[in-house]
Amino acid sequence: MLKFPFTAALVLFLASCGTVYVSPKVDARDGKVRVLPVNAETVLVANRAKYNPKQLPAVFFQNAGGAGAARGAGLAPTTSLNEQRRPAAMTLRVPPNANPGPYRIGVGDVLLLATKSGGTTVEELSGLLAAQNSRQGYTVQDDGAIAVPGVGRVQLNGLTLEEAEAQLFQSLVQAQIDPTFSLEIAEFNSKRVSLGGAVANPTVAPIRLTPLYLDEALAAAGGVASSDLDFASIRIYRDGTLYQIPLEEYLRRGDLQKVRLVDGDSVFVDTEFELDKAQAYFQEQITLAQFRQQGRVQALAELNAEVNLRRASLTEARTNFRDRVEFDAVDRDFVYLTGEVSKPGRFTMPFGRQATLADALYSEGGFSSETGNPSQIYVLRGSSNPADLGAVTAWHLDTKNAANLSLATRFKMQPNDIVFIAEQPITRWNRALKQIFPSIISTANAATN
Repeated sequence: MLKFPFTAALVLFLASCGTVYVSPKVDARDGKVRVLPVNAETVLVANRAKYNPKQLPAVFFQNAGGAGAARGAGLAPTTSLNEQRRPAAMTLRVPPNANPGPYRIGVGDVLLLATKSGGTTVEELSGLLAAQNSRQGYTVQDDGAIAVPGVGRVQLNGLTLEEAEAQLFQSLVQAQIDPTFSLEIAEFNSKRVSLGGAVANPTVAPIRLTPLYLDEALAAAGGVASSDLDFASIRIYRDGTLYQIPLEEYLRRGDLQKVRLVDGDSVFVDTEFELDKAQAYFQEQITLAQFRQQGRVQALAELNAEVNLRRASLTEARTNFRDRVEFDAVDRDFVYLTGEVSKPGRFTMPFGRQATLADALYSEGGFSSETGNPSQIYVLRGSSNPADLGAVTAWHLDTKNAANLSLATRFKMQPNDIVFIAEQPITRWNRALKQIFPSIISTANAATN
């Protein structure tokens, strides 16, 4: 009859001595642990600790970008007319009025410079005529200058005849030479207009001191050689634009005959409706424009290839870094989770920003509402002061009032912080009883035997 009371007494003894189950808790009795409540004021104190988050490598902030602008390219001239069935009339497209101003000396022009000599007037006149007959003079060279003996090189490119005389006068005075001279242009070679197509003599007409008009240019080419006035046209190619004057309209209107031509114009008289000859004449200009366009296309292809290579290099560098992170080969900062959390372990602090207590808790699943004590959430932070070695500050967050969870979103974590959540009192007893009951049964069995 005494065996049962003995067993009950044994159970009470084991439970009271606490040797069956040890529950972790935050204990401040040894003086090394300081417990501080987490509230709006203490969060500011806790967040004063300096921390520089780890940063992503620079390759994550770079982009492939552009290697530079594509090489220059020009636009091909627009076609004059599309192929069509014998139109009722040809379109008139007159070039705009051009007034380039007075003639300006250019590279290739031959200048005749006559200076005063010591001979008789007959000798001087004979010398001048001899120079003109032999076309002696000074050619404007590719640097825009002429070389005058005793004076040196004189820059005349781009000057009018009057401005050139003033420039030569200054040069002769500086060289201490009698500045008595006359200047004229013996050969006009720098500015020209080309004429082709249905003309008697395709030629290149130079632009001289006086304006060059369309009728004069055609006359220099021997005139228009076309018997079909209905569908013959004069086409003028200027600065990438193609203009068209129907031949019948040209012969009827004097203002069209007096269209002023400028340097670089190309005139083509076309007598075929299919425009074969016009297309052949302008093929060289179009081909040059296509070369420029092709150069631009190739430059863009080179740019795309370089961008793709840069993008591949950046992708490889980023992938390598991700692999190192996956294999834990990158120096990272961690926060450790223990107690009644859903997933004990370590929380990796993010790159480029500071994590909060809420990040550490809920990115790993939070804590168990059945076993965890919401009033006993702690952030354990060791002292960084060597004089306080072993000292720990336990920041205590009580979330029995769920509104206090908002403090967790503002509480900034530091590397090596430990988040600890204590267990519920009932959980402690349940776990203790799970260990006690097998011991009770074994002890009771031993006592009854």
